[in-house]
Amino acid sequence: MATNPLSDTAPAEPAATVSFRTVLFSMVVLWATYFALTTFRSSLVLDLSLQFELGWRRLIITALGIGLTIVLWLLLRLFDTRPLWLKIAAAIALAFPIALAIGQVNQWIFKDIELAQEQLYAKKYNINLRRDESGNLLVDVPVRRVSPAGQPQGGATDVVDSQAVMIAPAETYSDFWRKLLDVALGRYFLLLAWASTYFALLAGVQARAAQRREEQFRSAAKAAELRSLRYQVNPHFLFNTLNSLSALVMTGKADSAERMIQTISRFYRHSLATEPTADVSLRDEFDLQKLYLDIEAVRFPTRLVTKFDLPADLEECRVPGMILQPLVENSVKYAVSPVSRPVTITVAAREEFDRLVITVGDDGPGVPQGTTHGFGIGLANVRDRLEARFGPDIGFSSAPVPGGYCTEIRIPLSRPVSHQANRHD
Repeated sequence: MATNPLSDTAPAEPAATVSFRTVLFSMVVLWATYFALTTFRSSLVLDLSLQFELGWRRLIITALGIGLTIVLWLLLRLFDTRPLWLKIAAAIALAFPIALAIGQVNQWIFKDIELAQEQLYAKKYNINLRRDESGNLLVDVPVRRVSPAGQPQGGATDVVDSQAVMIAPAETYSDFWRKLLDVALGRYFLLLAWASTYFALLAGVQARAAQRREEQFRSAAKAAELRSLRYQVNPHFLFNTLNSLSALVMTGKADSAERMIQTISRFYRHSLATEPTADVSLRDEFDLQKLYLDIEAVRFPTRLVTKFDLPADLEECRVPGMILQPLVENSVKYAVSPVSRPVTITVAAREEFDRLVITVGDDGPGVPQGTTHGFGIGLANVRDRLEARFGPDIGFSSAPVPGGYCTEIRIPLSRPVSHQANRHD
């Protein structure tokens, strides 16, 4: 059953968002910085006896600020997928009423601190400060008697009365809003600073999500290319084996034809057991080629001689499935079929400098005289599959050698993780 590589490797993802943990951490850091700076500033200008009263009130404002910033985040999340200019406009518009709310609560919580400061000031300078019914701040100034000329002045008996002098008028409606806006603007720019941080975090998350999607699409494209190249091998092999089977039937070799059919069945059961783009162990790949050569041995019982050399420590190395099939087929077609003498096909593997080297060679006639040597469809398929799987970090050569022909593959040495762990134990 055909599968869609895009649906297999790149499922639909939800929109990229910043995790709540990261968002909350950024809020806590911002408001904790606000708490530390305001506490440090107040310790320089205010009486130490008020620091505890200011501290717990400031903690309430900090906790409220974090809570209302979460509300701002919930609103800004609605614009996560919108253009940047719309996000900025939303932050500017939504942060202001939240800043006003923080400012209002700040006014209410710190209102009684003003009275405490007035009392401390009066006590420090030994004066009488009070507010009248209208809220005006008054100070009682003593009234002294004017002494006749020539008599000494001063003394307690000279103070005959006191007079209230207004030093600060009662707060008006405009004064209230001026103070509220003054506090709110400070919190407003604090919220805008956090919104800028959030947009930066969101941009980073979206960039990483875009990079992951790009990698998934690239992986899907490579998987599709590998499938296409792998599927080129099967029709080519099937054509050759059916030709061989037809020749056996036409020459009356029914027993040989039956053995070939059984071997073909085992070959396809083995080759179709794995996903087309998956890597297989080198042992399985060698076993697959043994099955194929068993099929060809029915056609050339006296001419085909096989030799396999696979060290035990390389059996679990990973290679693309059926990567050796076109090479072995070429040896049968161009080395065994044209001659009447026995020809040995050798499939071997070895390790050189952390690279896996696989060779498929024969002692056949090599390249016939007058023919042009080059990469045919089978060899080009092998080279393209290796490049699609490993990139440019491969070596691939196919050329006549003294006494025959040899194709060599050099790829990065790759073993399963469990096998590597066993080697280190």
